[in-house]
Amino acid sequence: MVVDTNVAIVAEELADHADQTCVDACIDRLLAVMDSGGLLLDEDDAIVEEYTKTLGHSGRPGVGRAFAKWAFDYRFDEDRCNLVAITVRLNDGWRRYDEFPDSPALSKFDPDDQKFVAVAVASGIAPSILNAVDSDWWIHREALSAAGVTVDFLCRHLLANG
Repeated sequence: MVVDTNVAIVAEELADHADQTCVDACIDRLLAVMDSGGLLLDEDDAIVEEYTKTLGHSGRPGVGRAFAKWAFDYRFDEDRCNLVAITVRLNDGWRRYDEFPDSPALSKFDPDDQKFVAVAVASGIAPSILNAVDSDWWIHREALSAAGVTVDFLCRHLLANG
């Protein structure tokens, strides 16, 4: 499973537009990941760095911060996390990673979120990517699906009506 940072942000109750149903769904899924493992991360730590930069290490941790710390602490534990090699593109095109689908329909997809898709694709196991309230994933859901990328929308009710 791949987890977009916005899931941890919502679980940490840092997203004003997320309702309690959404927060609870994110908390439940993050707790399940921490309990059972199976988290996919990139070998270069771009995802973990985003988690820790966005959520920090200070303050009393909620589930979102606890997840970020868990991912940092266990990223090399093969029973809990799997590291996937992704290739940063050196040109100035819209694709940041070789593994990101080369589909014109995805040319406007958030470049910062391309690492999550690249990890899912490069893993070779077609995992779900968890998303909470990031509308870019919703906007591009059909193009992502056509590229073989599965997104699990934990807060579909907020995105579909937004």
